[in-house]
Amino acid sequence: MTQLSDLPPSASPAPAGAMPAAAVDTAARNVADLLAMAIEYAPPQRALVVHDRRCELNQALTEAYRRALPDGRFIDFDTVAPDQVLAAFAELGRDDLVVLIQSTSFRLEAFRIRIELFKRGLKVIEHVHLSRMPGEQGLHYIASLAYDPAYYRGVGRALKARIDAAQSAVVDSGDGALLRFDSPLEPAKLNIGDYRDMNNVGGQFPIGEVFTEAQDLEAVSGRVRVFVFGDTSFHVNHPAKPITMIVEQGRVTGAIDSTPEFDNMLAIIRAHEGEVWLRELGFGMNRAFSRHCLVNDIGTFERMCGIHLSLGAKHGQYQKPQFKRKDARYHVDVFAVTEAVWLDQQAVYRDGAWQV
Repeated sequence: MTQLSDLPPSASPAPAGAMPAAAVDTAARNVADLLAMAIEYAPPQRALVVHDRRCELNQALTEAYRRALPDGRFIDFDTVAPDQVLAAFAELGRDDLVVLIQSTSFRLEAFRIRIELFKRGLKVIEHVHLSRMPGEQGLHYIASLAYDPAYYRGVGRALKARIDAAQSAVVDSGDGALLRFDSPLEPAKLNIGDYRDMNNVGGQFPIGEVFTEAQDLEAVSGRVRVFVFGDTSFHVNHPAKPITMIVEQGRVTGAIDSTPEFDNMLAIIRAHEGEVWLRELGFGMNRAFSRHCLVNDIGTFERMCGIHLSLGAKHGQYQKPQFKRKDARYHVDVFAVTEAVWLDQQAVYRDGAWQV
């Protein structure tokens, strides 16, 4: 029988250029730390890595995992039929590991890869949309995979404790723009690489986020300066000048210094949902990303150290009585210029870092 490892390499040409050797070395160290400290992977657990070769960042990460998982099984997604990938998944047992390294996003018909793998008790590390981050952005992505357990677990859990106890919050985005949350916040959710109290081990990487929202969405008002927002293709849109959003009773009612792209995004939400709600209050923790260090993929940049918010009625983690799941269609991430953040009267962010 032909083994997956016996199949020819992908016929797709390798992209011109390659990651510097030092970057691959860094990626290998970061991946090894993630496996050991966050995922807690160790033999005799088995490891299956499904990858492609469509971009240099994918190739660099695949090499990093080859070094970290010398006994792992590697499958080039572009050289096999989907049923062969599914068969490889089926051979694994509880607590085995699957790593998905995707230049775009793998499609296996109706098979929702990460969700189905979690149902089987597998550990999962998912890297997606790597082709959106060429050149230097790939180096930022590699840096974002560094895992510092003392920082993520210590600061992350301290932030959750402050958030869960807070009766109000304020985001200061400079030039007099203050966004006020005059309400207690929902119990915070953690994405800090600590899965000991969770049903599933792993998820989409990079990590680094604590998120919540106002218990009373209508108690959110003020102004916030947005320097990046997610466009309709899930790429980072970085206007030349920050856009000042005006928020009244939890809805976006205006945008100063807006752009046609931002106006279009708001118009799309209003066309389907009637108004633009502000929901998620995200405390990003990943120090590889900042206002001045960006990557194109919005799902990756969401971990940026600072505040991000979501526009639109959709938020799967928190249910609110005014929203019906079938009618809530949009969750668009926007990123605030973050000068300071207060929970009650205590500053928890200033000078580009969390202060807890």
